[in-house]
Amino acid sequence: MCSESTVYRVLRENDLVGERRRGHHRSTSYSPPRLLAIRPNQVWSWDISRLVGQATRIWLYLYVILDIFSRKTVGWTVDTEETSNAAKQLITVTCKRNDIGPDQIEVHSDRGTQMTSTTIAELLEDLGVTRSLSRPPVSDDNPYSEANFKTVKYRPTYPARFETIDDARTWMHDFVDWYNTIHYHSGIGYLHPGDVHAGTHHDVVAQRQHVLDAAFAEHPRRFRNRPPTAAGPPNEAWINKPTIQTDT
Repeated sequence: MCSESTVYRVLRENDLVGERRRGHHRSTSYSPPRLLAIRPNQVWSWDISRLVGQATRIWLYLYVILDIFSRKTVGWTVDTEETSNAAKQLITVTCKRNDIGPDQIEVHSDRGTQMTSTTIAELLEDLGVTRSLSRPPVSDDNPYSEANFKTVKYRPTYPARFETIDDARTWMHDFVDWYNTIHYHSGIGYLHPGDVHAGTHHDVVAQRQHVLDAAFAEHPRRFRNRPPTAAGPPNEAWINKPTIQTDT
């Protein structure tokens, strides 16, 4: 036993009165992820969102993988837990279903626990898939997935809660079918994501152009004497498109 002053004297003699916590807080600078897709199956975005279960604080977890060029939902699942094993199975199946070869695709996500897990990192490395992660303090580095989840939860048929996981999976199955094949997506020229992904949208754009040409020939003044052009999907899809000025 000894006095408090004696304890501090011993600490000073052994150079132990300074900061003893492990790893002082360091301000880490993260460069913004910059991903470019000019065709389908080049960049995917994935995320996990909670769905309200049968009672308060009971959740189901929706996993969605989205192609940022075509905006097609290429893979999804609903689970009772948020785990890296569920994400691993979904990514594996989705890559196989879309015939993704090594070094073909980049997969982007935020820095959630499952996204940064060793399980997912090792899986992507084994598949030859490049991993991209959002910056920790930035909430809009994963805009395609966030917009997709908003579309999910703003559907008129979206329920207040799901009584069972089977109910959630059935509803999501119908939603994905609508989203990919019926929904006219504003970000890709009001085309169906499934058509853009498959490359069949060119016929749709050509048909629209034919109708516009006929309308212009009959009523040119309605178009201010300028021939209209049917919109198609953008040639590029970016996550954090660089500006002229270099980010500082």
